[in-house]
Order: sequence, then C-alpha cells, then structure tokens
Amino acid sequence: MLEHLKEKNRPAIFDVGDNEFKSYGRIVTGYDFSELIRFMEQETTVPEDGNIYVPSVAAMEETTIKQQLEDILYGGMPVQIGYCNGRNSTYNGFEYHKGSEINIAVTDFMLVLGHCWEIQNNTYRAEDAKVFFVRRGTAIEMYQPTLHLSPCKVSDEGFKDIVVLPKGTNLPLTNKPKGRDEESRLLLHTNKWVLAHPDREPLIRQGAYPGLLGDNIKLNY
Repeated sequence: MLEHLKEKNRPAIFDVGDNEFKSYGRIVTGYDFSELIRFMEQETTVPEDGNIYVPSVAAMEETTIKQQLEDILYGGMPVQIGYCNGRNSTYNGFEYHKGSEINIAVTDFMLVLGHCWEIQNNTYRAEDAKVFFVRRGTAIEMYQPTLHLSPCKVSDEGFKDIVVLPKGTNLPLTNKPKGRDEESRLLLHTNKWVLAHPDREPLIRQGAYPGLLGDNIKLNY
C-alpha cells in the first residue's frame, strides 16, 4: 500500500515508522486497544460524504483501556475518547492542541503533519507539511506542537480513526476572549487552535482563521 501511495502522489509519503516522524510523534506500544477497535468496527459507520467527528463517546470511555491511558500515558490527567470517520482526501487546514493526541488507526489512512514553530504571522505554507501513512492497528502519539487535521483516505471505503485527547478538547468555548497575542486569533474551540485553507468554507464559516497558504493539496490513492 505504501509504495502504491508513493507512486500516486506528488508529496512524498512517509511511514510513521520512518525517522521523519520522530519530530511529530511516536508509535505507541504496550496497550491493548482491541476493545475500542471492535466498537469502531461494529458500532460506527463512515458517512457517505465528508467526515464525522465525535469528541467523546460514553461506550468507548467505559472500556478498561481508558484508565490505563489516564494513569500512565497522560500521567494522571483525564482524557476523552472519540472518533473521526470519513472520506477526506485534501489538506483543508491544520489544528493543534495543548497536549498530545493519540490516534489509533482502525483502517489504513494518511496524516498530513506540520510543526507549530513553522507558523509565521498566523500563516503556514501547505508545501511545508509532510504526509505519513498509518497502517491499520497502529497507535500513534502526536506531540503537542504537531499540526494536523482529519486523516485522508486510502480507499473508496474511507477511514476510521480513534481519537484520544485531554478531556474537554474540541468542545465549544463557553466564551472566546480576545487576547493580546496573535495566537488568540487562531482559537476556535476548547483547546483547539486552527489554520484553515481559504477554500475550506465549512471551517471558515465556523470561525476558523484562513491561515493555510498555497494549494489545498489533494492526496490520491
């Protein structure tokens, strides 16, 4: 699959096991995510068009793995477990959080990643991002300064992705204070800062800052 994706795309496609991934995150081992994966396979579907993101799912948070993630991987911090399923194939924009994000690939997919320190005057250039292939069953931790957004599909069936984040992330803000620093303009939801591509109208309508420069690159499969 990876070699096929490399042949089909102009941006280089890396594997999350490659050295290029080390500044963005790491592969997580030592945890049994099978209960979450079974739930995703049996109880969730891929929408006919676009993506669906659910930040917190009660049934997923009642699994035994949640306590292990809170106690060990997040060092005692509360987490939420949800999912993102869909058919996205374009960059669209980037978001980041204050705290790591865990992604568990229920299907194969690609992730487009960047670094927060490459943001200049609240803008980021799409060509500076790197694309990584994540194999089904792989769990990764994306570090706090990693820019990311929705996975991209590698088949007509779309993708399924389990998403673990600090509790409350991506929920609506009770208020959106105006800060004195430039970063405050990127704040869209709780613990969610966003740079959207100007062509990505749904994100712009939500109030996302149009800071992704260059083409809204589409990935092929």
